Amino acid sequence: MEEPKRFKFNNSVLVIPFFLVFTIWLVYLIEIKFVFNFNKFGVLPRNFSGLKGVLFSPFIHSGTSHLINNSIPLFVLTSSLFFFYNKIAPKILIIGTLFTGLLTWIIAREAYHIGASGVVYLLFSFIFFSGIIRKHFRLTALSLAVIFLYGSMIWYVFPIKEKISWEGHLSGFIVGLILAIVYKNAGPQKPVHIFKETEFDLQFDEEGNFTPKKEVDTEAITNN
Repeated sequence: MEEPKRFKFNNSVLVIPFFLVFTIWLVYLIEIKFVFNFNKFGVLPRNFSGLKGVLFSPFIHSGTSHLINNSIPLFVLTSSLFFFYNKIAPKILIIGTLFTGLLTWIIAREAYHIGASGVVYLLFSFIFFSGIIRKHFRLTALSLAVIFLYGSMIWYVFPIKEKISWEGHLSGFIVGLILAIVYKNAGPQKPVHIFKETEFDLQFDEEGNFTPKKEVDTEAITNN
């Protein structure tokens, strides 16, 4: 039986999530300290000047509660992404963030859309669907853990609160699903088990029972 590849812990599992959370808090503290308002750097749909929000909006938050609500799941989900999907994690994070912002720019209401929640929904969606699609038992377990911890987030892809950018949430959710499909053959895969086949030449013993005459390991034959 082939030994499945193990997930390995490396510095990126904590460094990148910490850097992201640190950055959004730093931006918020700069706003408070110097009385800035960075909302104009958010996504402004169907306005070319609003495209800059595709890059900047995840780092801008409207208040402390908004910031805290995004910080914890951002750290947890980004850490999970870089631990379980290390080889493709940078692509998922960067490409996913850009396309989440672009889709928000296309479909959202005319207002400034800010916050890292779109990225949170991107990570939530990718991790959940990727584990299901790959049928890898550890990744499926991760999917179930994610849905247990953050499953209630799904309601916020619908317009249930006026001041929440449900369009950004929906965009992240859609992009995460698409990336889970596109990258289904990249990164960790379901372990393939190879079993040894044994060939027996049988002969009768003195009492008329079958007994193995020789045992031939055919693993080399089946694997070539």
